[in-house]
Amino acid sequence: MLSEDEAMFRDAVREFALAEVTPLIGSMDAAQEMDAGLIQKLFEMGLMGIEIPERFGGSELTFFTSVLVVEELSRIDPSVGVLVDVQNTLVINAIQRWGTDDQKARYFPRLASDTVGAYALSEAGSGSDAFALACRAARDGDDWILEGQKLWITSAREAGLFIVFANVDPDAGYRGITAFVVESDAAGFSVGKKEDKLGIRASSTCELVLDGVRVGPEAVLGEVGVGYKVAIETLNEGRIGIGAQMVGLAQGALDHTIRYVQEREQFGRPIGQFQGVQFQLAEMATGIEAARLLVYNAARLKDAGQDFLMAAAQAKLYSSEVAQRVASTCIDLYGGYGFTREYPIEKYYRDAKIGSIYEGTSNMQKQTIAKMLLK
Repeated sequence: MLSEDEAMFRDAVREFALAEVTPLIGSMDAAQEMDAGLIQKLFEMGLMGIEIPERFGGSELTFFTSVLVVEELSRIDPSVGVLVDVQNTLVINAIQRWGTDDQKARYFPRLASDTVGAYALSEAGSGSDAFALACRAARDGDDWILEGQKLWITSAREAGLFIVFANVDPDAGYRGITAFVVESDAAGFSVGKKEDKLGIRASSTCELVLDGVRVGPEAVLGEVGVGYKVAIETLNEGRIGIGAQMVGLAQGALDHTIRYVQEREQFGRPIGQFQGVQFQLAEMATGIEAARLLVYNAARLKDAGQDFLMAAAQAKLYSSEVAQRVASTCIDLYGGYGFTREYPIEKYYRDAKIGSIYEGTSNMQKQTIAKMLLK
């Protein structure tokens, strides 16, 4: 299924994750903070600008490659996986699709080398109803003044660049929504409360406060009033990335469990020799492979320029279900040890839950799939 180059790149990322991420998992989770040195290594590896053209310092690879990277990093730590996922499948993809030549020349070299990006759509009253935005943008001459708050913004603490969605004409409803590229050092812009989360704790999730943030006309991403298109199209791609995160998470949990059941003995032999345990391993491996194929198929369709809307929804829906089911079963196989932090499996269990929530809940994915079937 993978080309030779893709397989080599995947293997390089796997080795990197094992060597560089593994030693930091516990400390980052406990501190609820991404290691700054690790972020720099992600840039040095070319993992933060996968689809950015080489002339801007990027790797100029495919969307499918981004999916492979997210899967491999999430196999070790899903918090790191989502940092890279948001950077590539949301922020960079949005600028690649909607940015002007000047915006690409300005932001791509930074996103490829040292600047983390974040995607600021959600608000307190705008979750599944993504376009019920209270954040406003008002004209002031040629400039725009942004006012409002954003919630649950991934990578907000680390980001130097944000894609912020605001409504320039509330009377026009979703047709007033506009995307703006905002830098973290803009006057009036601040990162607020950091959420204390169940899982992916090393990944920062924060409130943003926009208090009279002034941006020029060059900050508009796409066109005024088409922000809803920017959001929809980017999130469709991002859901494939979340699917990859969940596949990697499930595979990582299973990897640990396969080793454990060959070491843990009960009744005079390793528990992996019992048929009941073997059947559970087989079911988990089959579910993971099915989820992986759904994710890979959606990514291939996207790269081929074909319709991937339903494929992306199916990939995210199923992979998030598989991740939760696998992580739970793995804890069962660990028994009491799985319920402690002495072993890594409880973290996969905590991390898995977010997959059915962010970038479109499972119910929203089901709604999308049903609409496509009934079209």
